[in-house]
Amino acid sequence: MSLPPPPSRRRFLSNALGASLGASLGVVVLSSCQDAGTPSSGASGQLAPVVEPPVTTGDQALQRLLEGNARFVANRTEAIDEGVDRRVAVSKGQQPFATVIGCVDSRVPIELVFDRGLGDLVVVRSAGEALDHSVTGSLEFGVAELKTPLLMVLGHQRCGAIDATIKAMDSHRTGGHSGEIGYLVDTLSPAVRQVTGKPGDRLENAVHANVQHVLAELRKSPVLGPLEKSGKVKLVGAYYELDTGKVVVL
Repeated sequence: MSLPPPPSRRRFLSNALGASLGASLGVVVLSSCQDAGTPSSGASGQLAPVVEPPVTTGDQALQRLLEGNARFVANRTEAIDEGVDRRVAVSKGQQPFATVIGCVDSRVPIELVFDRGLGDLVVVRSAGEALDHSVTGSLEFGVAELKTPLLMVLGHQRCGAIDATIKAMDSHRTGGHSGEIGYLVDTLSPAVRQVTGKPGDRLENAVHANVQHVLAELRKSPVLGPLEKSGKVKLVGAYYELDTGKVVVL
């Protein structure tokens, strides 16, 4: 006999009342997950999945991301919503609550870092969060068409793309790469130049500077800029620590 799937984050954690109350009323009270709603039960007494409250503001979206990251850091991640029920639910439509651009680095799987599942996030990845027409258009789509109230630019510790840019600039090889890697170096080089000669770890400084540079470029978008000014989307930069798993808002 196959085992039932693990409960999703949209279900409540079981916490029965005392035996006498349970026997007399046949009630099981479930303690809420931090951001869950109110449970409902059918005629059989089985509790139905509970949908998280909708996110309507950028601050709420950011809080939900950071709560998920806190679970990830503490190794308390919940069952990711990737089961059949969730897959069927989102096949009819999607309501993601945040758009995130991060690096292609295999050590930074964005949904896992924030402990989220199917239909929760619009994720765009490019080396060093480098922007081009396709990347920027994808971010605009997430915000303007899918109505996510948050757009996060997520840099990370020991970013290989920015480290390669530093080495290319130091060796004066910025234009010597084959294919489109040279484009990446050209795109990431402003952040490196900005921190050259400053105290501290050069690579870490460049990653932080690049996050701010990407945010500044995104604010020039005729789509994203006005939406931020009108309060319909929140733009925020963040830094992922490979060593700890923690996301720090910049």
